[in-house]
Amino acid sequence: MMKKISILALLAAMFCLSACSTNNTKKIYDFKFPANDGTELDFAQFKGKVLLIVNTASKCGFTPQFDGLEKLYEQYKSQGLVVIGFPCNQFAEQDPDTNSEILRFCQMNYGVKFLLMEKSDVNGPNANPIFTYLKGQAGFAGFNPSHPLAKILEDTLSKKDPNYAKNSDIKWNFTKFLISKDGSEVKRFEPTVTPEELTSEIEDMLNE
Repeated sequence: MMKKISILALLAAMFCLSACSTNNTKKIYDFKFPANDGTELDFAQFKGKVLLIVNTASKCGFTPQFDGLEKLYEQYKSQGLVVIGFPCNQFAEQDPDTNSEILRFCQMNYGVKFLLMEKSDVNGPNANPIFTYLKGQAGFAGFNPSHPLAKILEDTLSKKDPNYAKNSDIKWNFTKFLISKDGSEVKRFEPTVTPEELTSEIEDMLNE
């Protein structure tokens, strides 16, 4: 009986090691997700590129960051930067429009040419698996206290959850994830970090 239990325990341990190894080797390139027009986008095509992934909203205090994101894209796209926006309506319902309406808004108001994806959740049971992965790679980085909206965010979030800072959930619109060319490094920047402040980080990854 003991021998049988030992064999089962060994098999269970081997399965766990295999699963853990698979999880640890998972990268952003393993995902596919619909773009704004409904066509499936395979992230495997971005191997060798630096990715900047952002959850966006069209009616938010951070919405003007679309302008900075587009400028980063225009400045560095020839060097290998890809900017991808994921519209999300989870934060104060600040992106309620349809995918086509969101695209039109971004293009007309901010001249957005970088990739926009289909609207999706970033937290909770229906969270986009791409964001589940990214949150697992980089936890909450803290708000920049010098940003004028930092205190408002802290007060809003702490009323709902006094321990909000201890989990890796996306806290608000325009959380940014910067991913290295080989997908091995993921850096997270909260909404209170502006696109312009990412310049040196982007250049470092492009030059690696």
